[in-house]
Amino acid sequence: MMRLIPATLLIATWMISSVSAQTIEEGKEHIFAMRSASAIAHFEKMVAAAPTNADATYWFGQAYLESDEPLADRLEQARKVYTSGLTATGDAPLVKVGLGHVALLSGEVETARQQFESALIATKDKKGFNNPTIAYAVSRAIHEAEKADYAWGVRLMEEATTRTTKSPEMWVLLGNLHRKANPGESGNQAYICYSKAIEIDSTHGAAYLRRSRMAEKAQDYELQKALLDKAVAKNPSYSAAYYDLYYYFLYRLKLVEAEEQLNKYINSKPVKEAQDEFLYAQLCWKKTDYDCAVSKTEKLVEQMGTKAKPKAFRLLADAYYQHGMLALKRGDNGGAAGDFAQAKKNSDDFFARKTAEDYIPFDHKLRADILSKSGGSKQEIYDNYLSGAALDTVLSSKIDFLKQGQLYFKENKMRDLEAAIIEQILLIKPKPTINDYFDLTLAHYFSSRFDKSREAAQVIIQKYPQQVYGYEWSFNSAMAIDTVRKDSIALPDALRLNEFSTGDTAKFRKQYISSTRWLASYYINDARNRDTALIYFRKWLVADPANAAVIQGYIDQIEKSVVPAKPGSAPTTPPAPASGTGNLPRSEARRP
Repeated sequence: MMRLIPATLLIATWMISSVSAQTIEEGKEHIFAMRSASAIAHFEKMVAAAPTNADATYWFGQAYLESDEPLADRLEQARKVYTSGLTATGDAPLVKVGLGHVALLSGEVETARQQFESALIATKDKKGFNNPTIAYAVSRAIHEAEKADYAWGVRLMEEATTRTTKSPEMWVLLGNLHRKANPGESGNQAYICYSKAIEIDSTHGAAYLRRSRMAEKAQDYELQKALLDKAVAKNPSYSAAYYDLYYYFLYRLKLVEAEEQLNKYINSKPVKEAQDEFLYAQLCWKKTDYDCAVSKTEKLVEQMGTKAKPKAFRLLADAYYQHGMLALKRGDNGGAAGDFAQAKKNSDDFFARKTAEDYIPFDHKLRADILSKSGGSKQEIYDNYLSGAALDTVLSSKIDFLKQGQLYFKENKMRDLEAAIIEQILLIKPKPTINDYFDLTLAHYFSSRFDKSREAAQVIIQKYPQQVYGYEWSFNSAMAIDTVRKDSIALPDALRLNEFSTGDTAKFRKQYISSTRWLASYYINDARNRDTALIYFRKWLVADPANAAVIQGYIDQIEKSVVPAKPGSAPTTPPAPASGTGNLPRSEARRP
């Protein structure tokens, strides 16, 4: 049978006389303000002084979970805190929830649920209500998980806020959970919760921060900044608002203002963090001062050793790559080669150290760019674009990323891989456009895969029969395939293009002339059908008055001939042909 502990006894156990509630609140403020190093130092002292204090132990573990370390390291540190804390506090329910939090983030969903339910049951009051503090801790864990029962968290916090109405942090958490439980549909409920938190405590920075991030998502950037400004006006020590303001200005290239906010962010923290120097390096990078970015980041990497974060190597890889591109523009090929080699080395280091949480599609785009300048193969570059797209869970973003690869291969004249990328886009795009199929047609054509180019053009004809592009490029591709097959491929394609363009010879003048001229040549040179040839020569004459003299000369020669032309022969070319026509070629295809 599960042991039940009266809530009143729990409260007496947690709040021992040597530690004041205000001290707990000071540590929590560090966590809510994104000062994890300060929070860790604060609660470490508290737990050392009072190891049986369950509140201090719980928040000590939370401080580790909120740190900037890789998830595996955070979980390991928090697990140590809670495991030893259970012994020291006599299996305190709050510490048990902390251990459940670690289990949930580790993917041990059932274990976490058992820990949560055990703590909730043990602390219910006589009327069967959950203890608000325990409910808050459980809901906090649910909110932090990538996949969890967010609706349960909402229910727990709705009950908790009715019983502890003066806690702004509970209202903020309820708002956060509403957004997780119903993404895109619960903005109004979240807004009410954040506003309630501000009403209770106008200095509670987290409520302003959450509202500002809602405004950012809605692309109301003026409101976003106004809320961040209000957060620091009400609470000048609220570091998280300075952090968001830093990025607000950084993204807009207002670098003087960004640096000002960065300094405020750093100066608001009692304990400095390694990340601070990285942010300065990032600012240098944004200023295009790549020497500064490299210098600061390499110094940070040297200091941190094996604990250096993957993002540091990402920044180094990009800074060296950009530095190399500048060297190329100056004509310093030797310097560029050295920079690209360093970029490749740091890209290798990034991929050797990366974890799922700091791994983004951009990493593959950057690596593809670096490989293109450091001897990487076409296949390696192509594979990086596919891997980057696979990372993105948003379909539109996945397609946009692949389109970057499509553009890269087109600009670098690797048209076969451009076609391969387009084919990947067509596989996942819900509603491909005519441009997608047209791009595929051209990519195949200019990589000399004319059979595939014609196949793609045939799809355009099937899907967009009122557009000229499929008819035109099916004809162009057919002409490029093999002259031996012209009767079975080129002739019907030429006839089809000619018939389509006849519908509006002004709009489709070039396609009409191209197909008419080819048919005229075919019927006189290959089919040896003088009458049909004359029909197309006369159509050509009407459509191309600028070259009337030359075309009429062809017509006159054919009319004077007694027998059809032999296979492979062409009418004698009249003297001084008009510009733009020249000799009538055999099997002409309009090569774009």
